[in-house]
Amino acid sequence: MFKEFKEFAMRGNVVDMAVGIVIGAAFSPIIASLVSDVIMPPIGLLIGGVDFSNLFLTIKQGATAGTFATLADAQKAGAVTINYGMFINRIISFLIVAFAVFIVVKGMNSLKRKEEAAPAAPATKDCPFCYTAIPAKAVRCPHCTAELAGG
Repeated sequence: MFKEFKEFAMRGNVVDMAVGIVIGAAFSPIIASLVSDVIMPPIGLLIGGVDFSNLFLTIKQGATAGTFATLADAQKAGAVTINYGMFINRIISFLIVAFAVFIVVKGMNSLKRKEEAAPAAPATKDCPFCYTAIPAKAVRCPHCTAELAGG
């Protein structure tokens, strides 16, 4: 059983997937910071100074009743909230990651197409005397017996 697991784990696809997961995990905090620290502040400013991370709906008051200015205040008071602003941030993070993955896959596919598109040398050529298809490496036409230049 250990031998089978070793064969499974050392296959190329599994190793590639593991590398992808590690890179994705390292990439996640960068995207989270990009969304919360770079993208969302200007968007919030454009729509009237709204901080998306503080958009929430209180569904049950906590120990301290009243309206809360920030999500942290609501959570400190023990209120039950729906944090739709954080959800919006996560959707934007997902879209950025999905777009980045799309760009990488598109680039890899275009490189792959270039490799596949390399034309193969023709297997046959036409005899210049009788115009019969003959092997490309032929030095004499088997049909008209003419000698061919270059071979």
